[in-house]
Amino acid sequence: MINNYICALDIGSSKLVAAAALIKKGRIAQIFLESEPSRGIREGVIVDSVELVSALSRLMRKLRGTSGLKIKSVFANVSGQDIVTKHSYSVIPLAERGNKVISIFDMEKVNDQARILGSSLEEEIIHQIPFAYGIDSKKDIVNPLGLYSHRLEVDLFLVCAKISSLQALNRLVHQSGYDLKEVFLSGIASSCAVFNQDFKTGVNVFCDIGSDISELLIFKDGALKDIRLLRLGGDMLTQELSRSLNISLELAEDLKRTHAAVGNYEDIEEDKEILIKKDNLYKPIKQKLAAQITTDKTKAICEMIKVEAGKSLSLNEVSNFVVAGRSVLLEGFLEMLESTLGIPVKLAKLGHPQLLSLAGSNELLSGHKYLTYLTALGLICQALRVEELPQFSAVVESSRNPVSRLISRAKEVYQEYF
Repeated sequence: MINNYICALDIGSSKLVAAAALIKKGRIAQIFLESEPSRGIREGVIVDSVELVSALSRLMRKLRGTSGLKIKSVFANVSGQDIVTKHSYSVIPLAERGNKVISIFDMEKVNDQARILGSSLEEEIIHQIPFAYGIDSKKDIVNPLGLYSHRLEVDLFLVCAKISSLQALNRLVHQSGYDLKEVFLSGIASSCAVFNQDFKTGVNVFCDIGSDISELLIFKDGALKDIRLLRLGGDMLTQELSRSLNISLELAEDLKRTHAAVGNYEDIEEDKEILIKKDNLYKPIKQKLAAQITTDKTKAICEMIKVEAGKSLSLNEVSNFVVAGRSVLLEGFLEMLESTLGIPVKLAKLGHPQLLSLAGSNELLSGHKYLTYLTALGLICQALRVEELPQFSAVVESSRNPVSRLISRAKEVYQEYF
């Protein structure tokens, strides 16, 4: 069981977020949240470790002061161009003649073999997800445990990170004064905070739009079926405003947050202006031009999301298309995405029961503020889930015990021949 807290770090290109959850009897009793502007990371890759360590140290000092917890270890997220996803297939024989009952040990064996076959010296597996099993001539078996067969196949989906990237992450967390306990893919963590029982059936898509990297996760009947990493995000809007209006990125970001809107810019009067402060002077910007730039670039982003989603599924089979990220709060963004995709689009909301019970009492989770902390909250949910897998892990642990393995093997031989 978890000690008395879980600490999560969301290390993004635009922001750093830390969350600490006080755990009592396996449940979140209280949660503490802090954020800090990000430094030294771009598209999920560390480009300045000194700046990043400094920012992380400031963030964790604030969290320790707010929570009063003696934090020693953290869970963290990974994303970006150093992530690799792939399928690995494996098949094992179960019996020399006839059939036998498939046991948990058989499933562990075929999964391990697929994992080894899909491994690379330059990568580390951070998630391994059995997409489907096969027995004899039957495919797409969700859970073969207890079925009869003479062979067992698996399609194992692997989410891997470059070892060099993980080593750099581990080193900077350690330099900040903490141990890195485990890492999770950002989108998988965020979806854990959002998806509940309502998303257990049909095809559900979760699109997490970051500042420079976005993730598209596709689920079918509650099982993850595909992950697509997109090199796009809210920074594209900021950069286009900066380039087209000849203003700094800082001013462009302020303009995007305060006055930019998507769609219907034709209705804005030609002479209507926005005053922005530049070099201690106020510079007038045509509001219609700013809206047109934002609209055109948002449409391009939505088209890219549509193309990537279309590579994995037919959009008309989607039950729910859920989007997260602070950029989606831009006026008209959701409507533009919905129009481009041709299907309804929903803003991500907290769905995990333990998070919902805390949302009303935490001001930082009110309104749309929770979107800032969504990945960190998801990391806490993932950490809870890892700690709450007693059944399978207990059986796996017992399988490593020679006496237990001998007894289990005797049972399997009996089932095989009698």
